[in-house]
Amino acid sequence: MFIARSVTLFVLAALLEIGGAWLVWQGVREHRGWAWIGAGVIALGAYGFVATLQPDVHFGRILAAYGGVFVAGSLAWGVVADGYRPDRYDVAGALICLIGVAVIMYAPRAR
Repeated sequence: MFIARSVTLFVLAALLEIGGAWLVWQGVREHRGWAWIGAGVIALGAYGFVATLQPDVHFGRILAAYGGVFVAGSLAWGVVADGYRPDRYDVAGALICLIGVAVIMYAPRAR
């Protein structure tokens, strides 16, 4: 249950942070306006809240592990939202990051 909850929260956090940043990007760089920027700011704030719901109590561990989720999620977002085609090095790097997430968050530790 711990791992399933944690992974779900990481995915939700990634959707909010990456989506929020993308909305701000669209509002500013693609000139879509303040409504897009505002929606992005709200999503980014929600990301900060969701990150606090992780079952682990160590802020540094959670944010370090989330970095790997962010890397892989950003590439996936680019594929879906912008038609980006990652090359084999992008995919390899994302997989390495996700392995890092698993090691940081889910390795057995002495209590």
